[in-house]
Amino acid sequence: MSFLKTHLFFYLLVGTVFSTMAQHQANVETPSLVKWLTFKEAFELNKKQPKPFIIDVYTDWCGWCKTMMKTTYSSHEIATYINTWFYPVMFNAETKDTIEYLGVNYFNTGKGARSTHQLANKLLNGQLMYPSTIFANYNVNFILNSQGYLDAKKIEPILVYTLENVFRSTPYEEFGKYFEKTFYDTLKPKTDVKWYSFNEALALNKKKPRKIIVEIYTNWCNGCRVMNKTTFSDSLNADYINKNYYLVDFNAESKDTINFEGNVYLNNGSNGTPFHQLAMKLVNNNLALPTTLVLDENLQTIDLIPQYLSPTAIEPVLRFYGSTNYKTEKWDDFVKKYREKKPSAKK
Repeated sequence: MSFLKTHLFFYLLVGTVFSTMAQHQANVETPSLVKWLTFKEAFELNKKQPKPFIIDVYTDWCGWCKTMMKTTYSSHEIATYINTWFYPVMFNAETKDTIEYLGVNYFNTGKGARSTHQLANKLLNGQLMYPSTIFANYNVNFILNSQGYLDAKKIEPILVYTLENVFRSTPYEEFGKYFEKTFYDTLKPKTDVKWYSFNEALALNKKKPRKIIVEIYTNWCNGCRVMNKTTFSDSLNADYINKNYYLVDFNAESKDTINFEGNVYLNNGSNGTPFHQLAMKLVNNNLALPTTLVLDENLQTIDLIPQYLSPTAIEPVLRFYGSTNYKTEKWDDFVKKYREKKPSAKK
């Protein structure tokens, strides 16, 4: 699972500060490389440095819960990724402890040995299945509940989906499908899209002016890799892009020297970041990954979209800016009419 990579500086940049901390291993029979926390520990740490949460909901009698500890959570790569970028919480759904969760105390009021804790009912919406794994962002306004055993292949895309905020733009089922194509599908896309370096696109634009799409990414951004491999090469979009745009893959950590609008841009650390000066200029020093930038024929920014986009999400964007519609029509009106027509990607 070597593709589960993140870069420390980016999360410093966007406000998630990672530091070494003492974390406590839960007292469970089955081993795990994940450094599990209690709810109290996780929420206290989150006040100091926000991170997303992963909550393992289990019971003592659940065999698949123990199997997941011995396999998925004993994978060095999975555990390292979770320990670094998440607050992992282990929660016994039948504990008798009083647990404070988001300012409310929850209890186990049942009398039997297998009575269910109130918080388990809340987190699982009454659908009690073990193991269940809850993924939530740092302020818990996004929650995804995955029920049943998760092996490494199943948990990888959910971790990326949560950590890289893909949930803000795309349903998980859609992202999971393209994640699978990116990292596990060995088949070459049916349609080829032409990628250019920034310098190549600028040179071509001088000879034959076209709009330019700039995809700003890094090698360690997994959502970027999914988008670069599937969104633009999809048959919905590739032919249209090749006919109407110059498509630039711009690694924000590139060391290329780029002459843009009469100014020379480098990546020499002078801006206090590991990112290229031009990348930071184009995003107004507010880098999110991935970011899709649309430039007109005169290299002026038309739109900047700082989030993951699936093939279907970017399709109307390409048509809106690929023509002159954006000059005369509101985006919402265009999208409504476009969806109703459902035109061929080749039109």
